[in-house]
Amino acid sequence: MMIADERKLAPANGTLETPAVTTAATASDVDGASRLLGLATLGEELGTSRVADEARDLAARVSEGRFYVACVGQFKRGKSTLINALVGVPVLPAGFIPVTAVPTVVRFGERLKARVRGRDRSWQEIDVSDVKQYVTEEQNPENTKGVTGVEIFVPGALLSTGMCLVDTPGLGSVFSGNTAATQDFIPHIDAALVVIGADPPLAGEELALVEAVAQNVRDVIVVLNKADRTTDEERAAAAHFTSALLEKRLQRPVGPVYEVSAAERMAGRGPERDWPKFIEALKKLVEDSGRQIILAAGQRGLLRLSEELLAIAAEEREALERPLEESERRIAAMKAAIAEAERSMRELGFLLMAEQQHLSDMFVKRHRAFLRSASPLAIREFREAAPSVPRTIGPRYRRALTSLAQEVAKKHVLPWLFTEQQEAEREYRAVTRRFVEMGNTFLQKLAEAGVSELGRMPHALDAETGFRTASRFTFLELIELAQPASPLRWLADLVLGAVGARRALLRDAEKFLEHLLETNSTRVQSDVLNRVQESRGKLEVEIRKLLHEVCRVAEQALAHARSAREAGTPAVESALSRLARLEQEIRDTRSAPAA
Repeated sequence: MMIADERKLAPANGTLETPAVTTAATASDVDGASRLLGLATLGEELGTSRVADEARDLAARVSEGRFYVACVGQFKRGKSTLINALVGVPVLPAGFIPVTAVPTVVRFGERLKARVRGRDRSWQEIDVSDVKQYVTEEQNPENTKGVTGVEIFVPGALLSTGMCLVDTPGLGSVFSGNTAATQDFIPHIDAALVVIGADPPLAGEELALVEAVAQNVRDVIVVLNKADRTTDEERAAAAHFTSALLEKRLQRPVGPVYEVSAAERMAGRGPERDWPKFIEALKKLVEDSGRQIILAAGQRGLLRLSEELLAIAAEEREALERPLEESERRIAAMKAAIAEAERSMRELGFLLMAEQQHLSDMFVKRHRAFLRSASPLAIREFREAAPSVPRTIGPRYRRALTSLAQEVAKKHVLPWLFTEQQEAEREYRAVTRRFVEMGNTFLQKLAEAGVSELGRMPHALDAETGFRTASRFTFLELIELAQPASPLRWLADLVLGAVGARRALLRDAEKFLEHLLETNSTRVQSDVLNRVQESRGKLEVEIRKLLHEVCRVAEQALAHARSAREAGTPAVESALSRLARLEQEIRDTRSAPAA
């Protein structure tokens, strides 16, 4: 394929011009893109537009020298703010707004603009300010708008190198948040930007994601964000812990942990910290590995997509070769197995409801125990700190005391939130393991029945998966109680302060502290139990989705075989010959030496 033909690699349904990047295409890139386009054509012939579209998208990416650096980490790590700081423009919604399961690609463009892709794979141009309508949980809950991709084009030197920054959905775990979109996007990641915090530095679910990504990519850059919110000691401990853990699990060096504050960079304030070193690391990634990353991305995609096409072709061929009655019996058996799985899930559902009630009862007891131990400690801390509060006029003194009560309550409640989440997730894993094992058992049975596409699916569900939803807990300050609006209360406080009778104000503040502990610890448990219930629902959806996908390919192959049989023996022989040709072309395309 000649360089002049690269224009054919642009997505046919794109409504935006494809921006040039400074990385010139090499002969290897053009060859890799050409082979991917060949797979796209073969995919169309096999009737799988999904594989064909994915091959064309990857061909365009390889031809243009674009590679994906995915920003991964837990919710509230500041991934979106970090990307905004890197490109110098607040293009991604940031703050405390959870994003939906829609990875967002920030790439080079001559002007600032955005586009969104729906289920029909067509792109629609939108204003950058409207991106939040498609990627936030608030405005697109559970991705009800059916968004399959979002791209934001930004002019800038860093992106002009071909690097594309990808904002992935925040995780409670990856396999704890376990969104299908995050898992589906893993094969497309070319390099990883792991964003951690100091508390905790790297949760178990984040480690699982990094391990999954590292199986396919070499380059992993670790950033400790929000450095302005932690002490030097906390950051040093977090960096050491993260480096040691990652090197042990990945069995290779991971390089330094860069301490930055994306919020400070966006605001143009505070010390630079490791920001210049971080930028240099990204530039070095482009200079030293950019070309190899692009070639590796094309090769990974070529192997993965060709395997999918070979599996589909094999299913089609087997459906033609076996008697129709056998295929019908096979599909009927699969449907019966799936129906049995559904019944088993319903039965297990009742058992899980009982387990949820058991968890609820257990956490009620833990809640009472927490209050019994935390309340006396909190009151004592409050009383020890209260004398240091300046004795100003009554209303101001009340505000100062209630502010102190809020700080003390938060100090006890937030660590307990972490403890309860860990305990709840441990219990949840034990309870749902039966669900996961049941799903994998049926997948295994179906795979053993000869469904070629299922060869890699029996382990699609992880028995160690934890919560599939992130925590929504926020500490309730109860400002309306801390600062009552009543004029009579204000006057009473003024009188109490004037006569020196501050004990009444102290007693009120202590009662307020106890109320804060009670209210927020109850909300902690509600948050945990809601996560159990929602995660159970998501798990059931995942199992059903996997089980029902099994029949789709087989039924499609049977329909094609039936049509060929009805047309007569020559049509069957022609179909078999066509499939043999396609299988050989797929193998040839995959194994062709690079240019």
